[in-house]
Amino acid sequence: MDKPADHPPVPRPRIGILLANLGTPDGYDYWSMRRYLNEFLSDKRVIDYPSWKWQPLLQTVILGKRPFTSGANYKLIWNHELNESPLMTITKAQTAAIAAELEARHGDRVMVDFCMRYGNPSTESKVRAMVAAGCERIIFFPLYPHYAGATSATANDQFFRALMKEKRQPAVRTVPEYFGHPLYIDALAQSVQRAWDALERKPDVLVASYHGMPIRYLTEGDPYHCQCQKTSRLLRERLGWGPEMIDTTFQSVFGPEEWLKPYTVNHVAELAKQGKKHIAVIAPAFSADCIETLEEINGEIRESFQHAGGEVFTYIPCLNDEPAHIRALAAVIEENLSGWIPA
Repeated sequence: MDKPADHPPVPRPRIGILLANLGTPDGYDYWSMRRYLNEFLSDKRVIDYPSWKWQPLLQTVILGKRPFTSGANYKLIWNHELNESPLMTITKAQTAAIAAELEARHGDRVMVDFCMRYGNPSTESKVRAMVAAGCERIIFFPLYPHYAGATSATANDQFFRALMKEKRQPAVRTVPEYFGHPLYIDALAQSVQRAWDALERKPDVLVASYHGMPIRYLTEGDPYHCQCQKTSRLLRERLGWGPEMIDTTFQSVFGPEEWLKPYTVNHVAELAKQGKKHIAVIAPAFSADCIETLEEINGEIRESFQHAGGEVFTYIPCLNDEPAHIRALAAVIEENLSGWIPA
């Protein structure tokens, strides 16, 4: 039906693919870090203590000190040329690669962009831009191979909050975890094999270090721990290794509660004391290198191993924008596009 002359312009219908990652501060100065940490640590999915108990501690003691130490760590890994964190640089590269892959298949019927759960670009701003560009359907893709309340769920929460502000809501789908997807496991295995082939002396063991969480979350129904264990097993089977060749550990412990064990920082020291002087570490739960991998694993955890007598520590980078990883992510997107776009 023809529109009246004064009708607002209507863009051609498209499908939006909105990738989502954890987030990044805008800079490593005190106030940038404070804003970012305040948003992150105020999230009830991350810290679920009662506000009356948690917020006074957060706003005084923690946010009085932590922005300085976190900022110093970010400064060590910062992409000074582009004035952004490595996570931002890598997420941009992933988005561009996935966009090119999908454009080759579907032309301009699909629009690909990214957002961050904390910091910029915000989820709300990107949802608004996609709706304005004519996206009547949006696939929201949290870039976490494993489901956790503090990662996938909070990203979805923010996406739904953004939709609440839209006068004309698009139809939406959220992408579930893909920890056992064959192409994801293949991409992990290829990255390990490349590292092994480049080393004259092969590591005694591969440590698969996953981001940790309080054990309480597991008992309350979060499937993250089990999914991490399965990824390690599938990776080991794909490589054709015995069970003694891969250890599953957990990092980034925060607060007074007991977290998933073994803790990576302690486990690597134990390996050194047991005579395993050459180890490799991979971080399968991270789709892109970030502060937890570039500073924590390649800094604090490396030092723990070396101080305990370890000799050679090999960090295997995240999959980032490796072609095999992009193919895996594009395949997951295609599966979730089923019925929305011709095969």
